[in-house]
Amino acid sequence: MKILMLGNEAAARGLFEAGCTFVSSYPGTPSTEITEAAAKYGEIYAEWAPNEKVAMEAAFGASLAGRRSFCGMKHVGLNVAADPLFTISYTGVNAGMIIGVADDAGMHSSQNEQDSRHYAASAKIPMLEPSDSAEALAFAKLGYELSERFDTPVLLKMCTRISHSQGVVETSERVEPAQKPYEKTPQKYIMMPGYAKKRHPVVEERTKALIAYAEIAACNRIEDGGDHSLGIITDSTSYQYVKEALGDRYPVFKLGLIWPMPEQKLREFAASVERLVVVEELDGFVESHCRDLGLAVEGKSLFSPIDELSQNLVAAKLGTPIEAGPKLAVPIPPRPPVMCAGCPHRGLFYTLSKLKLTVIGDIGCYTLGAAMPLNAIDSVICMGASVSGLHGFNKAGGGASDGKTVAVIGDSTFMHSGMTGLVNIAYNDSHSTVIILDNSITGMTGHQQNPTTGYNLKGDPASKVDLEAFCRAVGIGRVRVVDPYDLDACEKAVREELAADEASVIISRRPCALLKYVRHKAPLAVDPAKCKACKMCMKIGCPAISMTPAGAKVDNTLCTGCGVCSQLCKFGAFSAPREG
Repeated sequence: MKILMLGNEAAARGLFEAGCTFVSSYPGTPSTEITEAAAKYGEIYAEWAPNEKVAMEAAFGASLAGRRSFCGMKHVGLNVAADPLFTISYTGVNAGMIIGVADDAGMHSSQNEQDSRHYAASAKIPMLEPSDSAEALAFAKLGYELSERFDTPVLLKMCTRISHSQGVVETSERVEPAQKPYEKTPQKYIMMPGYAKKRHPVVEERTKALIAYAEIAACNRIEDGGDHSLGIITDSTSYQYVKEALGDRYPVFKLGLIWPMPEQKLREFAASVERLVVVEELDGFVESHCRDLGLAVEGKSLFSPIDELSQNLVAAKLGTPIEAGPKLAVPIPPRPPVMCAGCPHRGLFYTLSKLKLTVIGDIGCYTLGAAMPLNAIDSVICMGASVSGLHGFNKAGGGASDGKTVAVIGDSTFMHSGMTGLVNIAYNDSHSTVIILDNSITGMTGHQQNPTTGYNLKGDPASKVDLEAFCRAVGIGRVRVVDPYDLDACEKAVREELAADEASVIISRRPCALLKYVRHKAPLAVDPAKCKACKMCMKIGCPAISMTPAGAKVDNTLCTGCGVCSQLCKFGAFSAPREG
C-alpha cells in the first residue's frame, strides 16, 4: 500500500516492518515523531527515557536480550549518549540495534549546528542517511540487516527537512525475527581493559568489511547525466536540492551509507567527470574523505558550512540561477518566537527581571525568557547546565555574595540532567537558589510525558517523581512551591531564598497553558477610561496585549485570563467581564 508519510513516521514504519520490539528515546526536535509514531504500533514497546544516555543503554540491553531495538534523539542528544555509543561499538550487538539521530542545520530549534556524521567516523559505527520518506523506511530496515550482519549498532541520520517533509512510501507487512538467545560472553560484552584491547582490532576489521560493502551497496548509487563536464557527490536533503536545481543534467553520486564511504567507486566516478563537486550541508565531511583519496574536489569553497542549503543556492553555484519572484511592496515584519499567552513562566521571569538578577538558564520553551521585553536570562548552554553553572558561578564569587544569581530549569530538563547538578550543590555546600519551572509536561518538543507527570509515553498511569521530596532527599533543606501567576508570592519567595545562607529550591508550579485539560478563566478586557497608556502591561511581553493609540487592548481569542497583567496595572484598567 502506498501512503504519504513524514520522514519520521516512515522511519518508525521501517522499525515496525523490520520487527523492532523495543524503543527508548528522549524527545528532541526534529527526532521526536519517530518514537511517537512507533508507539502507535502495539507490537512495539515504546518509552520516554529520562535522557538520551539512558535511552541508548536501555536499547542496548534489549539488543543484548535478543530483540531488535531502537533509540532516538536529536544531534545534541547524541552528545549525552556518547559514552555508551563509543563502547557498544566495541561490544557489538546481539539482535540488531539502530540509533536514530536527527540533525538541525539552520538551528530551527537547536543551540548549535553540530554535524553528527563525525560521530559515525569517530565511534567507527556505520551510518545510513536517507534523502526522503521512502528511504527513511527502507534504510531503517536495512539498518537492522547491517547491524546483525556486521555485529554493530547502526546510526540512522535524519535531518529537519527529511524528518518533517512528507513523501510517498510503500508499506509492507511486519516480519519479526525470532528472539536471539543471549549467551554469556564476557570477552565480548565486558569492556574492561583486558577484553577491550581484544575488541578494538575487531572494530578495525569490521570497518574494512563495511568499506568493501560500501563499494557494492545499493544505497550508494550513481545516476548518470548527459553532461560529464561536472560530477556531483551528495547526500541527504542536499541530494534533493541538486535534483531540483539541476535535474538529470550531470552525473550524481548519491551516498546513502555515509560512513564508511566507498573508495574505489568514488575514484571511478571522479575519473568519469571533468570537474568534481561535493554538495553537502554543514561540514565538508564527504569532501575531506575525497581529498584523503587524492581526488581533486570542490565543496566548501562553493558552499558554506553555515546554515542550510537550498535549491536556489545550488542552482546559483552550479547551474542557472533561479529567477526571483516579485518583491512585496511592504516587507513582512519578523515574528520571533514568544512565550504563549498565559504561559506560567511569564510571571516568574517578570519577577527575575524586575529584581535585576543574573539568571543561568537552560534548554526548554522557557529559554524564551531571554527575549525582549523580559531579557531575564544571561546564559544558556545545554540540558542541565543551569544548575551546574550556577554552582560554579557562585563558588567563584560571581553571585553568592550579593544574592543576585539564580538558575532556572524545567521539570523535564531537571529529570534529564539537572538532578546531578543539584546533588553537587548540596554535596559541596553551595549557597545557590535553583528555580524548577514545573509546567507538568515536556513543553518545547510538543507535550511529551516525563517522570514528573505521572503518565508514560502511551498515556497510561505511571510512577510520578515528587520533586519536593526528591530535592529534600538529596540534601536541600529549603524547598518551597509558588504559583507563577501570583507576582507578589514569586517576589517574596525569590527574595527570601536568595537571602538564606544555604542552598534552596523554588518550584514554580502551574500547568502549561496549552494542555488540553487546563481550564482557563474568561479573557480580560481593558477599560479605556482607566487605561493611561503607561505601557506597564507591555513589560511582560504577552502576545494577547497590544498598544493602540487609545491605549492597551486585549485579544480575547488569545487571552487565558491568567491575571498577570492586571497585577501590574496601577490604575485597575484590566478586568474580567461580568457574568450574566
